[in-house]
Amino acid sequence: MNELGKALIGLGVLIALVGVVLLFAGRVGLPLGRLPGDVAYKGKNVSVYFPLGTCILISVVLSALLYLLSRFRR
Repeated sequence: MNELGKALIGLGVLIALVGVVLLFAGRVGLPLGRLPGDVAYKGKNVSVYFPLGTCILISVVLSALLYLLSRFRR
């Protein structure tokens, strides 16, 4: 049970750090959420937004970062 508690605290800290980074990115003018490929539809009574371009960019950056981390841990 001790290990699960530590893992949940670590996950919470990680989520908080990601939130702070996203807030900072918004203030410095990074266009996350407004990249080419982000799909937005505004109808009469509904609006749908799917940040496809942003998801792909974040996926590529995280994949490269995790690859580099795994290479240095060996």
